[in-house]
Amino acid sequence: MESYNDFVKKKQIKNGHYGFYYPRDNMTPLLFNYQKDLVMWSLRKGKSALFTMTGTGKTYMEIEFSRIVFNEKKINSLIVAPLAVSEQIIEIARENFNITVHKVKDEGSVNGISIINYDALHMINAKNYGCIVLDESSILKSYSGKIRNSIIDMFVDYPYKLAATATPSPNDYMELGNHAEFLDVMKRREMLAMYFIHDGAETAKWRLKKHAEELFWEWVATWAAVMNMPSDLGYSDDGFILPKLNEQLVKIKTGMHFGNGFFSLPANTLSERREARRGTIDNKVEWIRNKVESNNDTFLIWCDLNDESKAISNAINGSVEITGSDTDTHKSENMLAFAKGKIRCLVTKPKIAGFGMNWQVCHNVIFCGLSDSFEQYFQAVRRCWRFGQKQQVNVWIVTTDVENKTLENIKRKEEETENMYVQMKNKVSEYLIKDLKEQDIDCSKYMPRINMVLPVWLQEKV
Repeated sequence: MESYNDFVKKKQIKNGHYGFYYPRDNMTPLLFNYQKDLVMWSLRKGKSALFTMTGTGKTYMEIEFSRIVFNEKKINSLIVAPLAVSEQIIEIARENFNITVHKVKDEGSVNGISIINYDALHMINAKNYGCIVLDESSILKSYSGKIRNSIIDMFVDYPYKLAATATPSPNDYMELGNHAEFLDVMKRREMLAMYFIHDGAETAKWRLKKHAEELFWEWVATWAAVMNMPSDLGYSDDGFILPKLNEQLVKIKTGMHFGNGFFSLPANTLSERREARRGTIDNKVEWIRNKVESNNDTFLIWCDLNDESKAISNAINGSVEITGSDTDTHKSENMLAFAKGKIRCLVTKPKIAGFGMNWQVCHNVIFCGLSDSFEQYFQAVRRCWRFGQKQQVNVWIVTTDVENKTLENIKRKEEETENMYVQMKNKVSEYLIKDLKEQDIDCSKYMPRINMVLPVWLQEKV
């Protein structure tokens, strides 16, 4: 008679291996061992996510995954990436892999590996491809957005999928659900119904059911690899210890105040914070100009307001500004020029250039104030503070005496994200390490040594 425990085990959701085995010894030699094993794991899964920290070589793993799928299965691969990041991927593929990644410009015939920007997806015919790779896949966190819906709908049931990002919010379960839905593992609404419960009267918030927490993270580990450092998965960290990050808060006195007239208070409400941000631009620009002109180093300056960006670029001779209204060509050319050291001071916004770019050429970063988005701050810093950076990275957060609230929010979100990421990494890595160690065992190739001989009664009579 079947026991209750056996009955429950039969009901558990398991994401198996629907891809194919490819030996690590046949992979590109320039990949680190952990990269080879993660690519090998992704190929076996067929559809998976790589949640690995910035600078761990997600681009290399994406290219290798696409290359092997095309070579072994003759399936065209499409990489989707942010603006200008596409050009970096094309360059890496050409210089390091000796392969051509084609930039998609129309719906013409394709053959091999192609790449396109997120905002140009409408140009392609999805039927031309069978392998899709999302670079900076955290774009899926916009779970009600058109881009999120179109990506999931366009590539549903593709046999090979890979999503890669450094910052899936561990406490943003919707984003994990969006990744699972993109990978055809489970619908987001099904995930919520199975593992979560509404948090009291706040129906927009979800929390894990206590009895389902372990099962949930075990399920995530069947389709997602989470890694901060190679040692998280049992590999050496040699070469991956980053130089020191020096974060410095610069608080400028302005004379502004908010309150009832009896007490001088910092900006608190959203409207007050906006007023404080706009009313202190000149104070910040003066400090930033003096800092940039104090030496000949390269500087990256992040802004959130058009007025900030314009004022800073006008104040600093030789600086280059990238705005949202610029053409894609202008944006791409200047981002790549900065990466090659041809621009000394770049001024732009995190939402324009904060994802995917490799700017280790720079180790001086200035924020002209802060928004409330910790992810934007994290990604903006990581453009420079990443694997390959040889110098200590200096980060100056230029704010004023009336903008305390925004900084407090950023610090709170940073602590929450770090704590949740550690929990997520610890719970997922336990299952992932086991899977990585077993992938050679259960995927060994059949090596026949004796020729098969058919019995006489099966042989065709002449």
